[in-house]
Amino acid sequence: MRDRMLTADVPLGPFEGTKITVHSAKGKNARLHVRRECGQLRTTNVTTTEVPLSADVVDKFCSSCADWGPRVRPTSGLGIFMRALGGAGLLHQLQAYVEPDEDVYWTEDEVGTAAEVLRSERNAAGAEDEDYEEDDGRWEARREADELRERVLSRWRHAAGSLHRAQAAIAHFPWLTDWARPKVSAKESYLEALRTQAALFVEPAGLVVAAAAATLEKPSLPTADPAFAVLGNSSRISTGLNALWRSWQYSAEGGWEGPESRSISRYDLVHGIRPNKKGRAEALEGAARLIRSWEEEACAGAAATDSTPTVWVTARLPEATEEPSRGGALDILDGLDRWTLGVVVTWTVTADWGRRTLTLRVPALVADRLLGPSGSLACEPGGSEAVATEAGQGQPDSVRPGVFDDTAVFDRQPVTPAHLRALWAFSYAADQLYIVFSTSGGAEVLPLEVIERRLAQGWLGAIVAGASDLPESVISPWIKEVVPAPEADDDPSSGHGGVRQDGHFGADLGLVAGAEEVARRTYREHDKECNLRLLAMARGVSDLRSLDTGRSGMLPLAVWEGLLAPAPLDLSPFRPPSADRWRSGSDLPLGVLGQAQIYATNSDPKLEGKGHSPLCRYTRDRGLATSDDLLTLADLLARDDWDWCSKCGGYAVRRLTDTQLSYYRAAHRLHDIAGQLDDERTRRVPVDPDALLKQLEELADGEPGGHEDCDWDGSWRWYEVIRDLRRRAERKRGHAAS
Repeated sequence: MRDRMLTADVPLGPFEGTKITVHSAKGKNARLHVRRECGQLRTTNVTTTEVPLSADVVDKFCSSCADWGPRVRPTSGLGIFMRALGGAGLLHQLQAYVEPDEDVYWTEDEVGTAAEVLRSERNAAGAEDEDYEEDDGRWEARREADELRERVLSRWRHAAGSLHRAQAAIAHFPWLTDWARPKVSAKESYLEALRTQAALFVEPAGLVVAAAAATLEKPSLPTADPAFAVLGNSSRISTGLNALWRSWQYSAEGGWEGPESRSISRYDLVHGIRPNKKGRAEALEGAARLIRSWEEEACAGAAATDSTPTVWVTARLPEATEEPSRGGALDILDGLDRWTLGVVVTWTVTADWGRRTLTLRVPALVADRLLGPSGSLACEPGGSEAVATEAGQGQPDSVRPGVFDDTAVFDRQPVTPAHLRALWAFSYAADQLYIVFSTSGGAEVLPLEVIERRLAQGWLGAIVAGASDLPESVISPWIKEVVPAPEADDDPSSGHGGVRQDGHFGADLGLVAGAEEVARRTYREHDKECNLRLLAMARGVSDLRSLDTGRSGMLPLAVWEGLLAPAPLDLSPFRPPSADRWRSGSDLPLGVLGQAQIYATNSDPKLEGKGHSPLCRYTRDRGLATSDDLLTLADLLARDDWDWCSKCGGYAVRRLTDTQLSYYRAAHRLHDIAGQLDDERTRRVPVDPDALLKQLEELADGEPGGHEDCDWDGSWRWYEVIRDLRRRAERKRGHAAS
C-alpha cells in the first residue's frame, strides 16, 4: 500500500455524506474514479454521478484516485481536509519515521563507538586535524564519527518535524485522534530513541561552558603587546584583536565542542599576511595565548555554578516561516543554532511537538541564557504545569462544513484564527481575496492576512466566497473573451494621447484594457485564470489601499496593473480657458469623472520627495500600499502645484468604468471641436462645418456619462458649450456659403 493512499478506515468526520462527483465504467463492481482523465478508466462509455462520500465509496476508489482523494475546490472544507491527508500530509507522515530506515541505518554500538571517538578527541590536549597523517587511522575514525553524528542529528530533526506535522494536522481534525493514536505513539517512541542516540554526541559540560562564554564581557585587549606589531599601527592592531574576540565568542557560545574546535580562530588575526613574513608566528602565538585565557575564563565561569539540571523551562519552538503551498513545510527546528539544538537534545523531558512546546530541565546557567533576550527560543520559567495548562485548553476549532464550503450563506459559520491557520497550511490556493460578511463592515473584499488581523482584534464574521469560488458560468465566458493587450508601441491609436475622434481613444484607461493587461502580464498560462479572478474580485473594493497586507506579492503585479492605469489623464477639456494655448481648456464639468480615484505615493508638495505612481519603477513596481495617498480627479483639478515624477506622471488612475470612459471620450471630442472652431489659433486647418454640426448633434443627444432622463451636476454647462459651438459652426457654414 502506498503511504499516501486514502483508505476506507480513515474517519471522514463531519465530511461524511458530502456530495462528490465520481466517474466509472458500466458495471456493478466497477471502480470509482475522481478524475475523468484517470489512466485506469479505460473505456469511452463513462458514467458520471454524484454520490455521498463514505467509507464504502472510498473503498471503491481505484488505486490511482485514492492518492488524490475526491476532486473538490481547494478552499472548501473538504478540499482542505483532503489536502491535509494527501501528498506529504498526514497519511504519509503517520508512516514515516516510525522505525529505522533500511537505507539509513546504524546500530546502537556504532553510535556509542562514534560518540566515544569524538569524546576522546575533545579530551585529548592539542588534538587537531592538522596533526594527523593522511594514513593515520585516527583521522579516518574521526571523520566517520563526525559523519555518523550529523546523520543521527539530521534524522532526529526530520523525525521531530514529521511528528509535528502529523500532530498539527490532527489538531485541526480532532475526529482523527483515536484512529491515529497508535501510529503517533510509534513515531514518538522512535523519536525518543533518536534523541537518546543524538544526546550521546552532545557534551553537557560543553553546553554549560558555552552558556558561560555568552555572558563574558569583552576583556581589555593587549594592543601594546609587541607580538602583534606585524599587524601594523595601533589602530589596525585594535581592529584585529576586537575581531578575534568577536569571532571566538561567537564560536564559543554557538556549540558544545571543546576548545580545540575554536583554536583555529587565531588564523583570522593574520589573514592576508604572508606565511614567511617576520613576526607572523609571534602574532599567531599571541592569539593562541589570548584564546586560551578566554577559554579558561569561560570554564571558570561554568565551574562556579551548579551543572546539575534543576531548573524547569518551557520552550516554544518558532513557527515555520513557509507554507506547504509555497514549496514545502520547513523543519520546525530550522533556525535554531547548534547550541540550542544541543540543549533540546540533552535536556528535553517532555514534548508536545504538535503545539511546538518542550519542557526542559537544565542547569541554572543554561536556563539564564534560554530565558534571556538573546535566546533563539521563546521560553518561560516552569515546566510540566505550563504544558498541562495549555493542553487543557482544548483543541482548536476544527475545519468542518459551513466555514469554507458552498453551503447556504444563511448557515455559514463564523471563521476563527484556527480555521485560517488550517487554510494557510493545507490549501495551495489560500493566498487570494475573499468576500466576507460582518455586522460591523457588511460585505467586504479582503485579503486573508487582513482577516487574520481583524480576528485578533475580536472581529466576528463569515467567509462568503473566495476568488476561486466565483461562478464559473460568469467567469469562464469572460476569461475566453480576454486577449492579451498589445504592446503600447504596436498600437499608437490605443493611447489617450491619440486622435480624439478615434473610436479607440482612451481605451487603455478602461476596464477592458485592464483585463487585457492582466493577460499580457501573466506569463504562465495556468496563472491567467487565477489573476483574472483576483481582478474581478478586487474591482468591487471601494478603496484599493485596503488590499495591501504589507507582504510583497499578495496581489501579483499583473493584477495591480489591471486595476490601475499607469499613464496620467489628459484633463484639458475640464480646465478653464486660458491665454496659454497649451493649457487652455473648455471648462467642461467633470460629471461622473469627479470621483474617479487617483493614487500616489506622495500628493503633498510640502513633503520631501516627488509623488510617484504605485507602478513607477522608482517604487519598484510594488503596487498600492496602505500609506499611499488617495485623491479624486476633482482634487487634481483644484490645484496646480503638484510635484509629480516626470517619468510616471506622479500618480496612477483607477481604471475608468464604461460610464466614466464614455464621458471622458465625449468631453475630449467636444474639446477637440472647440479647438477646430477657435479663430484665434495661429495655425488652423480647414474644417467641415456640417461634419462638426453632426458630431455636436450626437454629443447633445447621447446624454454622456449615462445620465439618461435625469439632471446631472454640470449638465447646464455641458449643453451651454454645445450651443455655443453650434452657433460658431453655423457661422462658419454661412461664411463658407457666401
